[in-house]
Amino acid sequence: MEPYKAGKRAIQGIAHPIKLSSNESLLGAGPKVRDALVRASETLSLYPDGGCEMLREKIAARHGIDANRIVCGNGSFELLSLLGLAYLDEGSEALYSEHGFSFYKLVAQTNGAVPVSAPDIGMKADVDAILEWVSPKTRIVFLANPNNPTGTYLTNKEVKKLHANLPPDVLLVLDGAYAEYVCRDDYEAGIDLVDASQNVVMTRTFSKIYGLASLRLGWCYGPAHIADVLNRIRGPFNVSAAAQAAGIAAITDTSFEKMVVEHNEKWRIWLNREITSLGLKTTEGAASFLVIHFDKKGQKTAAEADRFLQSKGLILRRLQAYKLPHCIRMTVGLEDANRAVVAALKEFMSR
Repeated sequence: MEPYKAGKRAIQGIAHPIKLSSNESLLGAGPKVRDALVRASETLSLYPDGGCEMLREKIAARHGIDANRIVCGNGSFELLSLLGLAYLDEGSEALYSEHGFSFYKLVAQTNGAVPVSAPDIGMKADVDAILEWVSPKTRIVFLANPNNPTGTYLTNKEVKKLHANLPPDVLLVLDGAYAEYVCRDDYEAGIDLVDASQNVVMTRTFSKIYGLASLRLGWCYGPAHIADVLNRIRGPFNVSAAAQAAGIAAITDTSFEKMVVEHNEKWRIWLNREITSLGLKTTEGAASFLVIHFDKKGQKTAAEADRFLQSKGLILRRLQAYKLPHCIRMTVGLEDANRAVVAALKEFMSR
């Protein structure tokens, strides 16, 4: 079992590199969040609300869902771990797509379960392949939608097909860490499916679009019986008061969220156009990043590109751990960062 490896943070010899390796929001948190954190600093000696009642109410009001079926956690990582703790055991199986989020494998292994990956078609999860790999031992199917690291997504129709053909005792976990970024009419994060089912849970995070990665805040929405289980096994004060205050401010600041979405959409499209004009292939996807494909051998490999980019103070993410050794993932950044990457890639390709 190998520990989860986060994106590279530093480059030796470069004081202030541009970090585009972890899909953090370079726009940061909104002004209302920062004000809320100042106010929260006045009560640091008090325990937080163990049930995150006000935060759950704000999330419920924003999305039109039942607050009693929301569970908040120390990032969506904790919630995924709790789902594994509750529903996986030794000899059972957890199923996910070939290029799916690497943490799903760790959730399975932590609980003695067997991690099983179903082959993708290209860079996208394949519903038929996932269903083909379902066995009597399958307990959870994890689906990141949009997927990290590829950025591709399954349509609402495809997700419903997947769910409709799963046994009722298999839990479908829809990981919507990047759901807020998607601007596609055929996409649905999972709320409707949760409301219509007894074996679907949707997880979300404040780390990405809201810029709260350092505070560790996530939430999930599921059937009442699953919310009850998670509330029984989670820690009593698993979400800090600061994180709750920031989350309340973030979920209600719709104008800031809209600005982040517009920035991301504009620059992801721009990056895709500029990078492909250099003769490189990309997978643009629908999230806050894109994947750049390099030659499998020669002078223009992903390894060579990564070394060159780092020499320019640019940190992107190699994808060997996701069985994509010829690819590099780039977070959409601020304008200067985006232009710097394109300029560096242009120089690299012309060498």
